Amino acid sequence: MRLVTAQQMKELDRRATEEGEVPSLELMENAGTSVFEVASRMLGSPVGKRIIIMAGRGNNGGDGFVAARYLVEEGADVGIFLIGDPKEVQGDAKVNMEAAERDRIPLAVVTDPADIPELHDVDLIIDALLGTGIKGKVAPSLTGAINAINESECPVLAVDVPSGIDADTGAIHGVCVKANATVTFALPKLGLFLLPGAEYVGELTVADIGIPKRILKDSGSKVSAITSEFAARSLLARPCDAHKGDFGHLAVLAGSVGMTGAAALTAEGGLRIGAGLVTLGAPQSLNDILEVKLTEVMTLPIPESGNRCFGLESVEAALELIDRCDAVAIGPGLGRREETVVFIREILPKIQKPMVIDADGLNAIAENVGAFDELQSPTIITPHPGELARLIGTEVGEIQSKRLEIAAETAELFGVVVVLKGAKTVIADPSGETFINPTGNPGMASGGVGDVLTGAIGGLLAQGVSPLNAAVCGVYLHGLAGDLAMSEIGKVGLIAGDVLRALPKAISV
Repeated sequence: MRLVTAQQMKELDRRATEEGEVPSLELMENAGTSVFEVASRMLGSPVGKRIIIMAGRGNNGGDGFVAARYLVEEGADVGIFLIGDPKEVQGDAKVNMEAAERDRIPLAVVTDPADIPELHDVDLIIDALLGTGIKGKVAPSLTGAINAINESECPVLAVDVPSGIDADTGAIHGVCVKANATVTFALPKLGLFLLPGAEYVGELTVADIGIPKRILKDSGSKVSAITSEFAARSLLARPCDAHKGDFGHLAVLAGSVGMTGAAALTAEGGLRIGAGLVTLGAPQSLNDILEVKLTEVMTLPIPESGNRCFGLESVEAALELIDRCDAVAIGPGLGRREETVVFIREILPKIQKPMVIDADGLNAIAENVGAFDELQSPTIITPHPGELARLIGTEVGEIQSKRLEIAAETAELFGVVVVLKGAKTVIADPSGETFINPTGNPGMASGGVGDVLTGAIGGLLAQGVSPLNAAVCGVYLHGLAGDLAMSEIGKVGLIAGDVLRALPKAISV
């Protein structure tokens, strides 16, 4: 599902009118009708319900005026507060304001925020103040209106974008409407999926307002939100005569003293996502421990250094394992000892199977990012912000403020698929395609959860899924598994094993 900026949406509206011959007044009518439909769904029935519409002077307010007419026709008690001078309402919004006045819908003009009454005993408030029409700080008069909405404690439906959210970045400069639901038009806006704005959206509905599909397909956007349909397309069918050899063999190179859990979680993540076989290669002195931890995963003791971790003496056996497999997951729990760093730098250029690199695999590359130029196989990297900061030589704060841009730039720079982990995980491909993940929750901020993700992505690679689709599908299902686990046990105390166990259920949802 493509996401667009405010300017891209404005251009789509223009093209719909000029090329698609859809009058702008018809687009507004369709948008307002969509607001009415979502409002009706929230209310159960509009009959006898008290609804307040907070309208601005622009087209967002015009959508609200249209919705008001339909709600009144269905028996609702509707009042409109227009924030600003009605003489400044122009174009299609003016046409619909006058139509609402002809229908004798009460319209109160508010020029002083102090004149906004307390909004209590209201069944629904419709926020039609700003929509995409904001850059920078909210004006004082609108600040008062937004505060009145938020202080009402009444259900709120936002029109297009909750007022106060920057539609392009999700930034909030001052105040923002906290909506229970948002109805957005034609295509979702970027700011609805980016933090902090995403926290204010509530349940999102994307409404068709009549823009021709051929125009929507030419939005110019390279950013998408992952959908369940997209994730499902990446999963292999399971015919009745299927056997384990049909679903790939994943090699996992992970673990060191004190971090066998990371290795086990990664390996089991590969199985839980559907790989037919997983073999975990770990330092040989840890093999007995891992055989106790793991039942379904095969283990292979790899020659180790004197510190019970991978070193140069591990390379030959590790490559022999990889040659027997279809894909590789490398990095979780390897540690950062000097000999392990040497092992990683030595083995990565020799791997000729699709691979996912995580954790200490990335930390080893950070001191010599030229290693990316030596890779011979399709590669996915899965850094958290701190690991990415080390890779590209910047600060975590810089990455968090520009997650989309930096993920895309890193993917192009290194020629790999980048999975930038965190809330609203971003996946970027060297081609410029970028995805935002809508699944996941704060309960997943727990040790080992990222290892499960690495295994899941590796398991999809082993099944023959392309690197980009493996990353997108793996991230989506991993987040969904976390959501399913949270619904059962709550956010606090949710651990990596809970996510692991929920993966098969996430696949079947």
